This record gives sequence, C-alpha cells and structure tokens, in this order.
Amino acid sequence: MSLAYVINEIWVTDTEAYGEYVRRSPATLEPFGGRFIVRGGNGTPLIGEAPSARVVVIEFPSRDAAESWFASDAYQTILKIRNAASTSRVFVVDGVAP
Repeated sequence: MSLAYVINEIWVTDTEAYGEYVRRSPATLEPFGGRFIVRGGNGTPLIGEAPSARVVVIEFPSRDAAESWFASDAYQTILKIRNAASTSRVFVVDGVAP
C-alpha cells in the first residue's frame, strides 16, 4: 500500500472564518492517520509562476484513508466553514510505494 496526498490550492476570502477551519482541521486528520506536510504559502517558483493561492499538502497512509477522511462527518462539518470562507481546488494523488 502506498501513501496518498491530498493537495489543496486555497484562495481565502474571509480570514477570520477560515481561521476557525484551520483550528479545527487537525483533529479531523488524526483518526485517518493524516498529517500536514505543507500548510501555507510563500512558494518560490523554480519554473513558471509562483502559486497564487495558499498551498496545503496532507499525507495519508493510503488513498482509502484520504478519501475516508474527506467523506467523514467530522470533516464535512468543518468543510462548510472552509467553503464559506474560501474557494479551492482539492485533489488526491498516490505517493510512491516504499
């Protein structure tokens, strides 16, 4: 089984409300073995343009764990906060098998 990564590009439109989402999101990851790898901005371009959004990468032990986290009641509850406070693009990718 290989790792999986949820990659987010987030354009925050309401920093106060988004802050509530940020405070509550770590607890939703723990039951699924998720952990933040990247949580912020300040991307420096090496080729092309720098990201125009906040970039967040979350590592999970498997694709199933990542998708189960996203579908969980705990995450879906705070996702409503995030959706009201930002726009985003979110996708899951498979990691390299060890």
